[in-house]
Amino acid sequence: LVTTDGAELKAEVSGRLMHEAREIGYPAVGDWVALSLNPQDGNATIHAVLPRQTAFVRRAAVDSSRPLQILAANIDVVFVVTSMNADINLRRIERYLAAAWQSGARPVVVLTKSDLSADPEKQAAEIAASEPGCPVLSVSTKQASGLDALLDQVKPGETCVLIGSSGVGKSSLVNAFLGANRMTTGAIREADDQGRHTTSHRQLVLLPGGQLILDTPGIREVGLIDAEDGLDAVFDDVELLTRSCRFNDCGHANEPGCAIKAAIDDGTLALERWAHFQKLTLELAAAERKAERVAKDNEKRRQAGLQKAYRTSKRNDRGDLR
Repeated sequence: LVTTDGAELKAEVSGRLMHEAREIGYPAVGDWVALSLNPQDGNATIHAVLPRQTAFVRRAAVDSSRPLQILAANIDVVFVVTSMNADINLRRIERYLAAAWQSGARPVVVLTKSDLSADPEKQAAEIAASEPGCPVLSVSTKQASGLDALLDQVKPGETCVLIGSSGVGKSSLVNAFLGANRMTTGAIREADDQGRHTTSHRQLVLLPGGQLILDTPGIREVGLIDAEDGLDAVFDDVELLTRSCRFNDCGHANEPGCAIKAAIDDGTLALERWAHFQKLTLELAAAERKAERVAKDNEKRRQAGLQKAYRTSKRNDRGDLR
């Protein structure tokens, strides 16, 4: 569906754009597109995707011909949503934040279901201390607390996206902002404080205040693609330490003057945070190598297609249709 002049239209991509999409991907939620209207059936044809200002991406499936999947485009604010239950995972938040910073949007950590926490303010402060430079807000749709402060993060005319695992309360947030049960939600299970997966596709909703909000299906993992800058933003404290080592080629093991080892020993840097930084750095390098391989394969296929078309054209010119 595309929205234009306040109306929603069914649309399909043109043949040319479908061919180009093999390399650049199909239009994503939040894209601005150039289209034409078919007066016979009232449907539209998308001919081009306008340049994206921001793009939130994740690694595509292992067997995909494209290394990345665009979850949302032209996003101003990324709400990284997690529930304040026993399953708060700082490592997962760091992964989301790296992709969010890389997208070009402003990330905000949203801790939902604060009514489940004995001390939500303390818990939020602990997470904020481990994620410097990123706002951390706690909310409860059940108690209607923290919602105004959260919505203040998005200005009228801006677009935000809700990113997080299944059952963390993303659809409940949309309903609370709308003041209506537009999104289907799943009640949390008392046994393990986990919510049910309810959103099966991305939905873009206009809020009464003029903001646009995008609810996404639950995402367990976000693979990093070209997110070096995003990784630096999330782990700026680690990056600063690595530049403080005595040797430029420090391996951060047992070298003398290693700032990383000293920070771990004195408790300034958590060992888990350092280990996750190393893991994401290796993952990013592997993703970049895969992207290079995919680009080379695509170029080979393109060149083969051009050569085949040239040979066919030459045979047709000679009248040789074999």
